[in-house]
Amino acid sequence: MGIFKATGKVYKPAPEVNLGSDSDEFYIHPEVKAPRVAGLLVKIFVWILELPIIGPIVLYILKKDNLIHKLVSFAEIPESPVFTSAQNWEDIPEQNVSLTKPELSPVERVREVMNCLPASLESTLTGEFSSGFKRWTIRDFHRAYATGEASPLMVAMRFLSAVKECSGPKLNMAFFISHNADDILKQAEESSLRYQQGNPISALDGVLVAIKDEIDCMPYPTTGGTKWLHKQRGCKGDAACVKQLRACGAILVGKTNMHELGAGTSGINPHYGSTRNPYNTNRVSGGSSSGSAAVVCAGLCPVALGVDGGGSVRMPAALCGVVGFKPTSGRLSNSGVLPLNWTVGMPGILAATVEDALIVYAAICNQPLQGQPIYSQPELNFPLLETTHTMSNIKFAKYDKWFNDCTEDIRNCCDQALQLLNRHYGWKTVNVTVPEIEEMRLAHYVTIGSECTASLYKLLENVKNTEIGWDARVALSVYGSFSSQDYINAQRIRNRQMYFHKEIFKMADVIVTPTTGVTAYPLQNDALESGELDYINGAALVRFSIAGNFLGLPAITVMVGYDQAGLPIGLQFIGRPWSEATLLHLAFAIQAVCSKSYTKPMVFYDLLKKV
Repeated sequence: MGIFKATGKVYKPAPEVNLGSDSDEFYIHPEVKAPRVAGLLVKIFVWILELPIIGPIVLYILKKDNLIHKLVSFAEIPESPVFTSAQNWEDIPEQNVSLTKPELSPVERVREVMNCLPASLESTLTGEFSSGFKRWTIRDFHRAYATGEASPLMVAMRFLSAVKECSGPKLNMAFFISHNADDILKQAEESSLRYQQGNPISALDGVLVAIKDEIDCMPYPTTGGTKWLHKQRGCKGDAACVKQLRACGAILVGKTNMHELGAGTSGINPHYGSTRNPYNTNRVSGGSSSGSAAVVCAGLCPVALGVDGGGSVRMPAALCGVVGFKPTSGRLSNSGVLPLNWTVGMPGILAATVEDALIVYAAICNQPLQGQPIYSQPELNFPLLETTHTMSNIKFAKYDKWFNDCTEDIRNCCDQALQLLNRHYGWKTVNVTVPEIEEMRLAHYVTIGSECTASLYKLLENVKNTEIGWDARVALSVYGSFSSQDYINAQRIRNRQMYFHKEIFKMADVIVTPTTGVTAYPLQNDALESGELDYINGAALVRFSIAGNFLGLPAITVMVGYDQAGLPIGLQFIGRPWSEATLLHLAFAIQAVCSKSYTKPMVFYDLLKKV
């Protein structure tokens, strides 16, 4: 490619970069130079990319025009590379927490975390929602089962009826890739019997939980949203997080739809249907954990599991108006999760409420490895949510140029929510600069693409191109074009960003941003069978998500309002490593001040309401 002249950015040493509000750092708004293509156009584009000589030239030009060459490939970066997002454990005190013993079982952790939740009024399951729209929580289901107002079997039957309805031609929501009615009813019968005998396993006993089809869960194949992957990689048992949920008595209701190979942000899947947003069925649900976010939004499950490699839990959670929680890298086990991007991806939780996210988090926390000393594991704290209002001196780091790089509706809504939070609790916002954000996004893209290529290399040798979706073929072509130089420089940028964020956390407890730069955009008919390439909306969706994955930081999103079209808006908190308890406190606080404005989605199923 010597015919092209390549020049790269020369980076200052990280300690010389000013992180204060008076920094002269130039903020780069992503100017993505790639038109939206779908239908016939995307097929033509794939044909061009896969040509022997022309394809590599086109890819070279695309990477050059979109600043990958300047900011990553040919940049001069003084730092050495860091090849993992693993974070060292630092003993940073957290306020208002309960320190958990590391040897507790999932059931014991769930029992312990129930004591950390605030008191709640008894629900009236026989009537309408008394104070506007709400989704039934884990505690609502547990209480209904314990009092006999409902049973797991009754709820499971209503769930199956709802899935049949929303999968029909009238709605075609495409929530699930697979579900097994016999298996679901069997689990529900066993749970109902435990309640009848007065011996439920835990508060999760009988609670419906959906699993993204990137996570092993028996008796289902793990497709990764493809038509071929499960044929080459059989599912031989439950993933670690699924095993822990099953041990708590949860009813595992099937595998949710996802963007093929997790290689997109829309949730459009040409093989299994495009997951529609319950707030507006003509809008995308976000991806790649599209089905998991949508089933929680639609009331089919109070919680679901996703996988977050580049905001893939938090983005669809924000677009569907639910809680999306990604703990610190290493806090949850990756065992049994498709190894598509092992240094940036991990399981995450989608939930109706922050309390539900906390309960599931308690159930699936990573156990110390066999033979590994307990003291080498980070401390596990659970937040005492009833005392959130007494927390003092909380500081939010806000980078105005970045925070404001979103639609006007999102900017105004998130800013108002942050101001409301500060007034209500007496907390403060500190203005900072988060340097090189676009550089970090591109470095993460190179990393996740390179890891996906490496993980699928052998498997793809036996797969025909016709078995892969058109948009996924484009992604794989781009991923395969990254060189060792691209990858090494991306890891140098990871090192810089770890330094920057560590310094910012000396000034504040968390970084606050909108979760996405746009709300759910239209689902267009020409994309349903071919998928689509919409890198402009894609870049807007991932704009605030990357640090959580590339740097292994914990992050959570909570809905704080709606745009003028009635579509949900999420606010995100990014925390220092291992500070999940603090993040959950802050998420609970913003939920408390914003929940009165929640409205009901267009597609919603009330599984506890009496007929």
